[in-house]
Amino acid sequence: MPVPKDEFDQLLPCDFSTPEELLEPNEMYTVYEIARLMQGLEPDAAIEEATEAVLLDWAIPWVVHHGDDLVIADPRSDDEPGYYGVKTTE
Repeated sequence: MPVPKDEFDQLLPCDFSTPEELLEPNEMYTVYEIARLMQGLEPDAAIEEATEAVLLDWAIPWVVHHGDDLVIADPRSDDEPGYYGVKTTE
């Protein structure tokens, strides 16, 4: 159900980091690691499963929006997620 804007104390601009600002150019990341980085956490930070689900709500659209600036790699095994990294000219 939509919520009126005046019910919030503060409205912030929807301004996210670019892939170049968030990710190291020679590294590949899972969407879970990207979600943590977007919150200023280390990629391997331990967080609760419910928190991780909320962070993924931000990270998945970010990956889709920045798809032209990213490369992807298939999982290394069936029990791993895929990987994303900054597209470079190398």
